[in-house]
Amino acid sequence: MKRRIWQAVQRLITHLYFYLNGVHYGKGMRSYGVPVIDIMDGSQMVVGESFVLINGMNYNNRIGRQQPCFFIANLGGKIRIGDHVGMSATALICHESITIGNNVTIGGNTVIYDTDFHSLDANQRAGYADNALAATAPVRIEDGAFIGAHVTILKGVTVGHHAVIGAGSVVTKSVPANQIWAGNPARFVKELSTDAGS
Repeated sequence: MKRRIWQAVQRLITHLYFYLNGVHYGKGMRSYGVPVIDIMDGSQMVVGESFVLINGMNYNNRIGRQQPCFFIANLGGKIRIGDHVGMSATALICHESITIGNNVTIGGNTVIYDTDFHSLDANQRAGYADNALAATAPVRIEDGAFIGAHVTILKGVTVGHHAVIGAGSVVTKSVPANQIWAGNPARFVKELSTDAGS
């Protein structure tokens, strides 16, 4: 009984955090635990229907390295998440654009960055504006993609529809639709049947 009450309280806190950060979201959102949300002025986050997020180690996806989900948008970044998306202990750090399509599953401890965070120029790194001067490029995860646990997706990457990214991969370049990629850096593994999920 206490557990159910605490889960209900955490869901209310999550809805409050979304509201206070100006996040627009559709019906059917379910949050297990409380995420970290920081949508700065001039940035935006929009979420579709039936969004499921799992935060921390006391919930359904106990795979280790547990943390809350992080949604951080700064410097005008725009996070867009489609319908029927699920994620666990996932971090989205956005300084330009991160777009996630419909029916996407993102495994535990995945991180998605559309920024390098720091300049390659040592003089710029020494200044306070380093973060704003870092290179950025949009990230797009298309409909039906499946991202395994502990994946890192870097700036400028598109993961095509129904593509699969193997656990522990570092994705540095775009992945075509209906393919499996894995490794560090992620490389082509094999084609998927176009009959599946099409």
